Amino acid sequence: MNAGPAGFYNAPVTKVIVFACGLVSVLVGTQGGAKVFSLSYQRVVQKHELWRLLTSPCLFSSTPELLFGLYLIYFFRVFERQIGSNKYLFFVLFSTAFTNILELVTLAAFKDSRILSGTILSPGPYGLIFASFVPFFFDIPISTRFKVFGARFSDKSFVYLAGLQLLLSSWKRSLVPGICGVIAGLIYKSNVLGIRRVKFPEQLAAATARLFAPFMSGMSSPSTNTRVNASREATVTAPPARPFENRFAATAPPLSSLLPPPEESVSTLVAMGFEREDALQALAMARNDVATATNLLLESQVQ
Repeated sequence: MNAGPAGFYNAPVTKVIVFACGLVSVLVGTQGGAKVFSLSYQRVVQKHELWRLLTSPCLFSSTPELLFGLYLIYFFRVFERQIGSNKYLFFVLFSTAFTNILELVTLAAFKDSRILSGTILSPGPYGLIFASFVPFFFDIPISTRFKVFGARFSDKSFVYLAGLQLLLSSWKRSLVPGICGVIAGLIYKSNVLGIRRVKFPEQLAAATARLFAPFMSGMSSPSTNTRVNASREATVTAPPARPFENRFAATAPPLSSLLPPPEESVSTLVAMGFEREDALQALAMARNDVATATNLLLESQVQ
């Protein structure tokens, strides 16, 4: 299973998060300075060091956490491509803020117990990472299964193993943020108060893009920037036609020559954010293989 085209193409938010967290973690976190930015009940609630709510999600405290964490953030860039950068940026902010609140509530609830008394939680974007496991579990289909020494695995197993390693990397210090992140993902998935329709404001998004423009252009090749600009122009000027259908209609086999796609496969693609007509066309091209159809739909969005 892959997460679409390689690199950060059409995933600028993920790109900033990966490079920013990686850089800050190398400079501060892996050198033993992460405790300065960690969350604890005493420091946040009693000493009113609220700035920790902003700094804690920005760095990892150890090299293994850094490697597994950045890999998972990079892998989950597929969701930014599916829902768009504005919605994804709101998802990042929501999952991070909600996870921080849950962490403080948990620390306050167990402040007098032996379980979490005096515990300093591991810093890092645990909210974003483990909230992303919710749509990964529900919306990304399994394309292959295989056995290793009699144990059954799927192509999604390696992502789950990386998440488990990160979740248990510091035992309860990382377990609490991970569980809180999953809860944040479930809240977003349930679409409480229509939260899944909320986007990061366009004006703020444009200002943010200008702020990070030097950083983003420095990490992209000229050819990639040209394609991105062309894609943005096409998004603004193109009529509301069927872009996927127009592009691949000539090579797609006639629908009548194939068995009708299972409704479950169509529903899976629709749940990932694709139009039903596009899903049917992609399944026809992929001969009803959901994984191949997903990749075709993703590639049609970024080319």
